[in-house]
Amino acid sequence: MDKYLFRMLDAAPQSFIYKMLRKKNIVLNGKRASGSEILQPGDEVRFYLSDETFSKFSHAPFFETESVNPDIEIVYEDEDILILNKPAGLLAQKAKPDDDSANDRVTAYLLHSGQITPEELRTFHPSICNRLDRNTSGLLIAGKTMHGLQEMAELLKGRELGKYYRALVKGKLEKPEHLTGFLRKDESTNQVKITQTGQGDPIETAYRPLAFFGDVTLLEVHLITGRPHQIRAHLASIGHPILGDPKYGDPALNKKLKEKTGIQGQLLQAYRWEFPAGLSVEIPETEAFLRAEERMEA
Repeated sequence: MDKYLFRMLDAAPQSFIYKMLRKKNIVLNGKRASGSEILQPGDEVRFYLSDETFSKFSHAPFFETESVNPDIEIVYEDEDILILNKPAGLLAQKAKPDDDSANDRVTAYLLHSGQITPEELRTFHPSICNRLDRNTSGLLIAGKTMHGLQEMAELLKGRELGKYYRALVKGKLEKPEHLTGFLRKDESTNQVKITQTGQGDPIETAYRPLAFFGDVTLLEVHLITGRPHQIRAHLASIGHPILGDPKYGDPALNKKLKEKTGIQGQLLQAYRWEFPAGLSVEIPETEAFLRAEERMEA
């Protein structure tokens, strides 16, 4: 309950809210509350506060629809979730207050389409459920409702969602492989290292080759565990970095890619999600992939 109150009276000191609870100026179902109660559907929270006090401590919803681009490519949508195709270069979630992000675009889309109101944003925010690096394109899942967020969290935690990526990598990989290892992140450099010892988080990455373009292989990568930069670092650790990857890639190959195609940024795409209920969502290769395949083969 206190988390709900902190959102409703977002400008009030926490001490004020607890004082109002003690004095029964805020009550739950007509009775004194401590703030630690778990709210249930049908519960009634009443505020015995003056209009002036409520206005003073309750800011207007912070989300400005006019300042956020609601343009997203929706691949699938139902009442609880939507799946969008994120372009390379767009953040999944903002790092700074003025960043453009897929997360904010989803909220703007739901506001513009009337699926959520500014008032509802006080107590619930739609949210992206999975991560993609800024320069990785492809499928992102967003929870539109609390039920949708909880369902997706369970699927992701239980590894019940099949996550498949396309990647153009250096060299020829001619047979499928299942890679394992341990991943450690260096926060100071925002890079990860892959080892075969028990140092770090255990990871699993599987892949199979789909096509060859000169000395470049198009892979389908099955992301079994989902750690930061896992696919990029795991493939680089076996000598087959992703084309265009500025952190883990081959500088000479990246330079060649830029000269031939103008592409900067890793050629990695989250292209297919498989849900346990039988739903499968897939998107085609991007124009950048097709251009790289054509020109790197020449």
